[in-house]
Amino acid sequence: MNRVDWDSFVKRFEAGTAVQYFYEPFLQSFDPELRKELGVWYTPSEIVRYMVDRVDAVLKKELGLSLGLADPSVFVLDPCAGTGSYLVEVLRRIEQTLKAHGADALVANDVKRAALDRVFGFEILPAPFVVAHLQLGVLLLAMGAPLDDDKGERVAVYLTNALTGWDPPKEPQKRLRAFLEEELDRERLAATDVKVGRPILVVLGNPPYNAFGGGSPEEEEGLVSVYKEGLGEEWGIGKHHLADLYIRFFRLAERRIAEQTGRGVVCYISNYSYLSDPMFVVMRKHLLSNFDKLWIDCLNGDRRLTGKRTPDGKPDPSVFSTDSSREGIQVGTAVSLLVRRANHGREGEVRFKEFWGQKKLSDLLESLTPGRANCYQKVEPSASNWYSFRPRVANAEYERWSQIVELSAIYPIDGLLEKRGEGLIDIEKDSLEARMRSYFDQSVSWETLRNLGSGLTLDAAGYPARDVRDKVLTSEKFDSARLHRYVIRPFDHRWCYYSTVAPLWNRARPTIWPQMWPGNRFLMASRKAATRPEGVPFYFASTFGDDGTLRGHAYLFPLRLRSLGHRSSRGRTVLAADQRTLAGGSASPYSNLSPLAKAYLQRLGAKDPDKNPEVGDALWMHILSVGFSPKYRQENDLGGRVDWPRFPLPDTMEKLLSSARLGTRLAALLDLEAPVPHEVFDASASMIGLISKVGGGSIDPSTDDLRVEAGWGSLGQDGVVQPGKGTIMIRAPTPEEATSILNGKTRLKLTPKEVAQRLGDSTADVYLNDVAFWKNIPTVVWEFRIGGYQVLKKWLSYREHRVLGRALTSAEIREFTDIARRLTGVVLLGSELDLNYTEVARKSVPLASSTP
Repeated sequence: MNRVDWDSFVKRFEAGTAVQYFYEPFLQSFDPELRKELGVWYTPSEIVRYMVDRVDAVLKKELGLSLGLADPSVFVLDPCAGTGSYLVEVLRRIEQTLKAHGADALVANDVKRAALDRVFGFEILPAPFVVAHLQLGVLLLAMGAPLDDDKGERVAVYLTNALTGWDPPKEPQKRLRAFLEEELDRERLAATDVKVGRPILVVLGNPPYNAFGGGSPEEEEGLVSVYKEGLGEEWGIGKHHLADLYIRFFRLAERRIAEQTGRGVVCYISNYSYLSDPMFVVMRKHLLSNFDKLWIDCLNGDRRLTGKRTPDGKPDPSVFSTDSSREGIQVGTAVSLLVRRANHGREGEVRFKEFWGQKKLSDLLESLTPGRANCYQKVEPSASNWYSFRPRVANAEYERWSQIVELSAIYPIDGLLEKRGEGLIDIEKDSLEARMRSYFDQSVSWETLRNLGSGLTLDAAGYPARDVRDKVLTSEKFDSARLHRYVIRPFDHRWCYYSTVAPLWNRARPTIWPQMWPGNRFLMASRKAATRPEGVPFYFASTFGDDGTLRGHAYLFPLRLRSLGHRSSRGRTVLAADQRTLAGGSASPYSNLSPLAKAYLQRLGAKDPDKNPEVGDALWMHILSVGFSPKYRQENDLGGRVDWPRFPLPDTMEKLLSSARLGTRLAALLDLEAPVPHEVFDASASMIGLISKVGGGSIDPSTDDLRVEAGWGSLGQDGVVQPGKGTIMIRAPTPEEATSILNGKTRLKLTPKEVAQRLGDSTADVYLNDVAFWKNIPTVVWEFRIGGYQVLKKWLSYREHRVLGRALTSAEIREFTDIARRLTGVVLLGSELDLNYTEVARKSVPLASSTP
């Protein structure tokens, strides 16, 4: 920077742009992975101005400080100062306020005193620390109050870890032994003076966004321990997902303002996951109990949940998108403003507002204009919605309906988790069987196994590969009965080898094996939506299910149970592994229905569900039919993002059985392990998804014609399959294609007009390569999503030649056709499903006859 001709440089760039030019593109070019790991993002000036303005206004209105940030009693801290953008804006605001109250010749000096004594910044990285000093020095110079080197003046920005050192040291600290020993000691002592001795009234900034992956001092890690209290015991949630650094910065601010100063303001722009994710329920309770008012400006822009799309499908970029980083960050963001008064009340009031689209930054600034600043929606956090900071769902009846877990006799079983590089999973049964026979064969040496390249021979966290094999060999022998069908994604069924010897599987879920008997089936659901657009939040199968079958986390609800042992968890029954069943014994199956669910059926006049499978399965089939209703998903989308989905229950047995019959038809379409009964949907006469050759003619499976080489997938880091754009042609269906669906035997009873309405006016030809393609897949079918996955595209991404390593077989080609036709049947059922849902919701009844 000393080589820069500053006068020439600033003619091309204003101060803020200059810093952005220096720092962000530099770090992006120098080490993009480091930048991503550190969560370093330059905050747009609009965001900075908005947040500083809101803090200034709240200080005046809520805390009675007429000068706001310019009040001499207001000590400000940006604990993640970066290049100093917030500190610069705070000083500018102080200058504006002082000038508005009488501009005299001392204003510049007042601003400088604030920069020296009460506007603080902490930064842990040397590069932005240097740039922050540069920015603030240039600002004071421009104001006419330059720093005096002879007097040792410096702005109050310190190189320090903001997350440690807030308690007075219990013993004299050891001096550093480094090249800059004395200077670094002074830096540390000055930062400690701020942490321990100054009554911080405002904490604001842009905390890092990453889940921390490096070493962490005990004190820093312990910051969020209060956010973990009761997570497992009271809420049934694991504690290992509170590692994001921004959560630590929230706790730091809460502790500083609420528990030490006793009043003040917190304003962060951060990852918005904490707003409603059940994982942060204790954190939200803390914030509610420690602050009087909380305003949330939700800025969306999330790649995973919304695909960076607005509700009407338009682009919704991150507010951190810049010329040098078009994508911006991938998670959604929100500005959170929290205020605690000196006369603090019991529980905070939460207000929520959303911003979408490409103009959200200008919309955010416009919201500061008089009359628009209070356009927030009131939120009602409670235990029933995990103290969510998002508004309740639009459908007022939703909260009165029953959750899916209330119907189950057992707490749902987590999907299996392998994490062995798919060493225990394979598309081809023969390949998997050969690999597992070798693994269980004591005559096959460890070196020979390693040369086979299986993930089973690679060490991983908690998995010493060779020791695990030795353990398995002493506990089990190869058993072909353990080769079982396995759902890894919706309609992507493979083979797995199942074992309960830990830790061969990362999570073997031993309670699932007793339920894997012929005839049993499983409804799969997530605890809450993990992505948008999510599509249908359920799946249905008669096989093992993977933890990731649905995005987020898949749980399995067996329709019937065959197990004797159980233990309690959070007041519910959880199956214990039935060793007699595991050993080949059996127990009479019974319905997986809770006492409340059985009582509900009894009120409707149903017979014993344990002895009548049709009655016992009816509730689960009803859930399936309602869950696949497009209208249900549209009306209750927000509710599914908070907790287990809720459903209306029919008020008569006739309605329940009618809804269940619809669910049974759906189940037949969804269960890829069983052929679709012709009376449900006969696609044999349909022209949907026919494998075809470009230019016409026959395809020879023995050639490369069935290689998937259109760019549908690739192998990323650590062997993770990354989806690609592929090759697809959207066109209008021919008249013959448009009517062929009606030529088969069907119970859909749809007119040609209704079929056209359901399937739309466009269809897709989906290419394997430049020779072969699947012809005529309605666009609505091609785009159909289950559990956050675009079903057909996801299936293809795993079959790309560079991923699979071979061409597809004729059977696999027709499997894709079969999936497309099954999904077509699901889409065409939509009208009946909507009518059924509307009728049930219009007059639903509670699960219990009285509120417990």
